[in-house]
Amino acid sequence: MSSSTRRSRRREAAAGFADVTLVTRYAPDLTGWPQAMVLRIVALSDIHACAPFMDAARLRGICGEVAALAPDLILLLGDYAAGPRFSRPVTAESWARELGALRAPLGVHAVLGNHDYDGYVAADLARGPTEAERALQAVGIPVYINRAVRISQGGNGFWLAGLGDQFAFAHGLRSYARGLGVDDLEATLAQVDSDEPIVLMAHEPDLFPDTPDRVALTLSGHTHGGQVRLFGRTPVVPSRHGSRFAHGHFVDGHKQLIVSAGLGYSGLPLRIGTRPELVLIELGGARR
Repeated sequence: MSSSTRRSRRREAAAGFADVTLVTRYAPDLTGWPQAMVLRIVALSDIHACAPFMDAARLRGICGEVAALAPDLILLLGDYAAGPRFSRPVTAESWARELGALRAPLGVHAVLGNHDYDGYVAADLARGPTEAERALQAVGIPVYINRAVRISQGGNGFWLAGLGDQFAFAHGLRSYARGLGVDDLEATLAQVDSDEPIVLMAHEPDLFPDTPDRVALTLSGHTHGGQVRLFGRTPVVPSRHGSRFAHGHFVDGHKQLIVSAGLGYSGLPLRIGTRPELVLIELGGARR
C-alpha cells in the first residue's frame, strides 16, 4: 500500500478568523479499487456551526473552497451544530442552506455525528428524524443511517455506506462504551450485494479495528485531531482508543482509515497544534 499526503495553506474564508483552513491530500492505493475509476472525494467534518466562529459567511467561504477543488463526490461526516463555549447557536436552516449549495457529479452525501443528537434520547427517534437530518434532507442532501448504496462511474462502481452514529446517546458521560449509539455495521454491510469496493462514512473512527477487510476505506472525523496537540501528544481525544486514531491515514492489512481534523471547535474555541482542514482523497488512475 502507498499513500501520499500533502498539505497546503488555503486563503482565509472569513476575515478576522485566526485559524487557517488547510487542504490535506491523500492518494491511498485501495485493495480492489479499479485504476480506471478515477475519483476525487472531498470530505468535510465537524463544522459545529455557530456565531461568531462558524457562521453562515464562514461556511459559505469554506464551501467555495470545496468547489475550487472540483470534487467528483462530496462527503459530510457529521457534527453540523453545537458550537463551543462563548458561541451563539445558528439555525439548522442557516448552515444547511450553505451546504445545500455544494455540487458534485456523484452527489453530496452525509452521516450524522454525536452532537447532532444533543438533546435527544432514543425514544425521540420513534417520532421522526433529528433536526440536523431534517435540515439536510430539506436541501436535498441524503443522510445515511446504516445504509449503503451503489455508485457507478463509467463502467465501474463502488459502494458508499454510512454508519449510524456510535455515541449518539453518550451525552456528557465521557463514556465510549458500545451500545450508546444507533450504529449497525452488520446491517449496513448486508445491503452490499456485489464484490465492488466499499467506502464507509463513520463519524467516529472507533469501529475501524472491527471493520472487515471488505471495507476498503473508512472516512471519519469527530476527534478534531485532538484539537490541542502539544509536543506531539494529544491529551484529550474522545475515543475508546485514545490517541490511536486521532488524525491522519491508517493502514491495517487490506483496509484503510482516514481521520479528518475537522473544521470547527468543541468545548473551547481553541486549537493548538492543529488546524481546521478539508480532506481531498484521490483514487485510481495516475495520482500525483
